[in-house]
Amino acid sequence: MSETGVKFALGILIAALALLTSLPFSASAAETWQPSRDFSIDPEQVPGHPAGGWESRYQLFNPSGKPIGQEQHTSPTNPFRWYSVPPVPGAYRLEAWVLNEAGAELARASTLLRFDDVAPAMPGAGAPDRWLRGEEVALLDIDQASEPPPLSGLGGYAFSLDRGGRGHPCATPSLCTPAETDLAPNAVAEPVPLGILAQGITYARVVAVSGAGVPSAVSTATFRVDSTDPSLSLSGVPDGWSNAPVQVFAQATDWLSGMAADGSTGPLTGISVDGGAAATSLGATAATWVGGSGIHTIDAFGRDAAGNIGELEPQAVGVVRIDEAPPRVVFARGQDPAEPERIEALVDDPLSGPSPSKGSIALRLAGTRASYEELPTRVEAGRLVARWDSDSYPEGKYEFRATGYDLAGNGATGTDRERGGRMVLVNPVKAPVSLATVLRKRRFSGRLRRTGGGGIARQRVAVVETFAAGAEPQHRTSFLTTDADGAFSLRLRPGPSRDVAAYFGGTTTLTRASGTSTHLAAPTGVKLRASARTASIGGRPVVFSGTLTVRGAARAARGLPVELQFRYPGAGWRGFRTIEANRRGRFRYAYRFSDDDSRDIQFQFRAHVKGREGWPYGPGTSRPVTVTGK
Repeated sequence: MSETGVKFALGILIAALALLTSLPFSASAAETWQPSRDFSIDPEQVPGHPAGGWESRYQLFNPSGKPIGQEQHTSPTNPFRWYSVPPVPGAYRLEAWVLNEAGAELARASTLLRFDDVAPAMPGAGAPDRWLRGEEVALLDIDQASEPPPLSGLGGYAFSLDRGGRGHPCATPSLCTPAETDLAPNAVAEPVPLGILAQGITYARVVAVSGAGVPSAVSTATFRVDSTDPSLSLSGVPDGWSNAPVQVFAQATDWLSGMAADGSTGPLTGISVDGGAAATSLGATAATWVGGSGIHTIDAFGRDAAGNIGELEPQAVGVVRIDEAPPRVVFARGQDPAEPERIEALVDDPLSGPSPSKGSIALRLAGTRASYEELPTRVEAGRLVARWDSDSYPEGKYEFRATGYDLAGNGATGTDRERGGRMVLVNPVKAPVSLATVLRKRRFSGRLRRTGGGGIARQRVAVVETFAAGAEPQHRTSFLTTDADGAFSLRLRPGPSRDVAAYFGGTTTLTRASGTSTHLAAPTGVKLRASARTASIGGRPVVFSGTLTVRGAARAARGLPVELQFRYPGAGWRGFRTIEANRRGRFRYAYRFSDDDSRDIQFQFRAHVKGREGWPYGPGTSRPVTVTGK
């Protein structure tokens, strides 16, 4: 064989066969395993046809060295572009030789075609079974499967991280490139550091990669990261003051790793009082009692399942105010001469202070065991103020009791004055007065004077007229001012019958007083008219008509009985007809003279009203009118 022929054969086998490669790799067929049965030849790297080279032949041998199939023939200038091995993984040997035109072998060479499409067993992938803190480096544990590796061996491991969605470490799930095979087989002896992961759930996907690049099934490890401290809140802290110990609770909340109790190293909540040792409890809640008078500061902390520790925000630190002592309650040193009915007590509390809304003053007859009667009481800054309507109580001694409270709700009573001694007042506490009245015709007058003294000037007196039933209105009040001698006078207006009385409402220093009620009787006013002074016997009737006084009683006049009466010389009055008034108090009746005995007799006629229930006037009779019969 010529030197040129040898070079040609080597070119075919080394430059061509040695460049057989599985798509899409560009590795030497003699050095690498590939998952595809199909091997390709790059014709651009095959040298031209040498002198004497006539034919190229190929033969494939199985891993045991036995030939597979028939020899393949082709021109050296047009070598095979593809060559396929059987579907059984293995390292197949391919031989090629070059013949001249006479059939003599010019050169021979061989190479291995390594085929393996078997995936390795799925490796184990593990993450810590706890939540990681935000600053912790995540460590991935990879365990090689116990099953033996495929024929191509274990090329390494590929992994990827995602937040969900079933990702895969390799771009093509059926094939991993060397660039995607992140870890060598021996690199997993120790946990693989993944760095600091984002808060939340991260999934690590791991596959074992064969020497031919075939990945195993995906193994997933779940990393849980919590970089946020738990938040704290307090409950049970009263808004204001308390008069007893208070139980306060701390609540820790964490939306990721959580605060569920999980042993001594798991979530924990603590609460402390005034910077002292914290009372702790496994889980999300801790409680403590706060006692003793004073102002106490409450703080708390919480540790979540990841180990993050949170504390109360400064503005959320609790303050518990406790006052277990009652206030001091005493009455004022003495009564104000200008307001003797003003009852005042002082409430003093050095810690929480007096209540601005709660308290009372009560009284009872001194020396008795009767129940105290509470007075309407106004609560002012540190004071209880009541107004005693002493005019409504009988004369005598009265003892008082004040009940005061502080802001914590503690109550206390006091019955002594600030200067010492019991709080007792003798009624009347105001100067007593009297009111005398008299009614002459319709002139109502009176005088207001001090008991045992002179008249009281420039005081307002109310004169109240209470009218009889049926009158409108039922009451009328007139206000008068006493003169320099305490006297007053009122001319009563015409109208129905009524009771008249005068009242003095009293002042802060003078007692109330009322005069004797006086009755003013008002007769019914009646007017009667006749249509003629003479009456013809058997002729036209004489019409009698009239009106009643209805001032202030118009509604009561309807249907009021009016009796018509007559008399003649030497006889008394006799009624001959009863008629009814209308709502205006008017009445009318036509009377015909028919008896001849009435001729030349002068008759007198009148109208008489007795009244009835609901009529506010007394009985009344009209002046008589004269009618002569002819």
